[in-house]
Amino acid sequence: MSVTAPAGFVAAGVTAGLKKSGGLDLALVQNLGPLRSVATVFTRNRCQANPVIWSKQVMADGTVSAIVLNSGGANCYTGTAGFQVTHATAEAVAAALEIAAGDVLVCSTGLIGEQLDLGKLTGGVAEASALLKTPEAASADAGLAAAQAIMTTDTRPKLSEHRAPSGWSLGGMAKGAGMLAPGLATMLVVITTDAVLSSAQLDVALRAATRVTFDRLDSDGCMSTNDTVSLLGSGASGVEADLTEFTDALIALCEDLTLQLQADAEGAAHDVAITVQNAQSEDEAVLVARAVSRSNLFKAAIYGNDPNWGRVLAAVGTVDEADAAFDPYGIDVAINGVQVCTAGEPDQPRDLVDLTPRAVSVVIDLHAGNATATLWTNDLTHDYVEENSAYSS
Repeated sequence: MSVTAPAGFVAAGVTAGLKKSGGLDLALVQNLGPLRSVATVFTRNRCQANPVIWSKQVMADGTVSAIVLNSGGANCYTGTAGFQVTHATAEAVAAALEIAAGDVLVCSTGLIGEQLDLGKLTGGVAEASALLKTPEAASADAGLAAAQAIMTTDTRPKLSEHRAPSGWSLGGMAKGAGMLAPGLATMLVVITTDAVLSSAQLDVALRAATRVTFDRLDSDGCMSTNDTVSLLGSGASGVEADLTEFTDALIALCEDLTLQLQADAEGAAHDVAITVQNAQSEDEAVLVARAVSRSNLFKAAIYGNDPNWGRVLAAVGTVDEADAAFDPYGIDVAINGVQVCTAGEPDQPRDLVDLTPRAVSVVIDLHAGNATATLWTNDLTHDYVEENSAYSS
């Protein structure tokens, strides 16, 4: 049921005419309360879109009543006029739902440097707002329509939910297929919960979850200007959740969405999990895994079903000694369960590795400590290059 699974939330997805394809392109999610708790993380990209700039201001008081999201245009590098469009969109939502514009988050996704049509946006807001006032707005179909409306190059919507035995629940939707690289948020994600938790508590849980899930999806090393992950809390279950239990459930839901995003990455033929174990620290394990994930030579080899473990070690070696401690000649590498390298020397023959399945596991043992981290990436394919060469045409 996505964002409509928890009590206290309604959603809609409509066609505002922003997409050339004519598909759903505007989503609206409203928190009916009684609480209006919220936590949000934004892209670390210094070049930020107008909706991110607006939404950071909205987050100042820790109260959000609704979030509106559009595909069909990023509204980034569109100047003062673009910011006015974002502001006017929030005002249109506020007027239709009888809430404050300062309590409306705005998200956009699509091509950078193109002005959005305000008339189409406000028309879509009016249509979506009307749908929110119908009984169907809390249905699974409404949640699905909202998830479909935020898709760009995605081939399918990404949905997830969790129901706790104690009576509260979580629901989430995500979009993302390209420009997947970490920056606290790596795509547009809306998560809802009916647990009784404050904005401060939601913030603690969300940052803990994004750190080990969305922040470790590094598909192509490219960070978007619009990335936003928002967690809205209605408190409608009446159940005060244990924060540790809630955080664990949120991590599981975010990991589910992360893996759905990885599986739908543009043109990918392999989903690669890179696990670095026995590092001195978790941060060092992540740095090493990220170095491998961003090696085009490694990613091209995986695409070609070539278990070239030398490219793994070459990528590991690019990490500065001051940033990660390990003996370059004491590293083990296993690919899909085959130990191809032990202590920096050949082990089992590489032709024992089967890379024909879509799922690929690379395990790198640094023998430098006891910390472990996993990062998710994809291979580099002809389809990825072709899709991104024609993205704006």
